Amino acid sequence: MIHLTQLIYIKEGKEEVFHEFERIAIPTILKYNGRLTLRIRPKDDSVIENNIEVPYEIHLVEFETQEDFDNFKMDEERKKFIHLRDESIESTVLIQGLRLN
Repeated sequence: MIHLTQLIYIKEGKEEVFHEFERIAIPTILKYNGRLTLRIRPKDDSVIENNIEVPYEIHLVEFETQEDFDNFKMDEERKKFIHLRDESIESTVLIQGLRLN
């Protein structure tokens, strides 16, 4: 199992464009043995401490295999809407990790 944490930073005023992209990208995760386990939009009063800019959203996603994740990234339908991602997202930080028991 692959666990991903994504910090998403949005261009100012492009929130609706980002939401449009997410309406396509999030359901696509399921096609590739993936699951969005948590989607957070942090507010200033929910941050206890930070040494980085607070992201617009934080996504926790898991895929069964690296191949599933790679196939998700190459999905043809999703790629048709990449321009929405590019228009709306300033930057992302993708952290890949392992679940510790």
